Amino acid sequence: MDGRTQFTLAEEFAAAQDWWREAGVDLAFDDATAHWLKEREEELAAEAPTPITVPKKAPPPPPKPKIGGAPESWPQTLEAFAPWWLAEPSLDAGSSRPRIAPRGNKGAKLMVLVPEPEAGDTELLLSGPGGRLLKSFLSAAGITEDETYVATVLPRHTPHPDWERLVEAGLGTVALHHIGLAAPQRVLGFGRDILPLLGHDPAQTTGFLPEINHQAGSVPFFAERSLDFLLARPAARSGFWQRWLDWTGS
Repeated sequence: MDGRTQFTLAEEFAAAQDWWREAGVDLAFDDATAHWLKEREEELAAEAPTPITVPKKAPPPPPKPKIGGAPESWPQTLEAFAPWWLAEPSLDAGSSRPRIAPRGNKGAKLMVLVPEPEAGDTELLLSGPGGRLLKSFLSAAGITEDETYVATVLPRHTPHPDWERLVEAGLGTVALHHIGLAAPQRVLGFGRDILPLLGHDPAQTTGFLPEINHQAGSVPFFAERSLDFLLARPAARSGFWQRWLDWTGS
């Protein structure tokens, strides 16, 4: 034995710590770098929101088919118009009521244009009360049946038609094409609903308007309230007659 005291490992470790503490050293330093922030960076990456993928804007839907189909396929003579008017599927959505053909001759002294056939029409256009009122008016105006062309902008009687949609769908273009084929000397239109189809302000419900422009040229146009309106109001018929006289210079 060398006489030295034997210490345990724990006692040696505690003695070393006491020695450094008495020397004033309470921190340990190391020149090697330590990645203290690595764990936090990984946490932040995990917490980052998932990027939002904005879906691509869908292309606009194709335009809805126009009433009457392609204009280049429309009839180019008045004789061919009536059969097309009775058969072309795109002119309306269909119903149980029949389509009614226009009546009269090309180059008529007066073309009478109304929104639709009367509810009771089956074969002849304006065969009901409205037609009888029109006949009385034409007789008073000195215009014979042979000098008159009677037509509608809708091929069949249609309760509560959506006129705004019909304008957008091109019904007015069909009506103007019809007027061009008929080539009347003047046009008398009954009903405010047809005015936007012909390019006029619907607020102008009465009185004559300068003209209708169509592919073949232009024609003088007189706008009046509907035949149903005139039927129900004798005073309105009187005012219509006076405006007619003013328009024709009679």
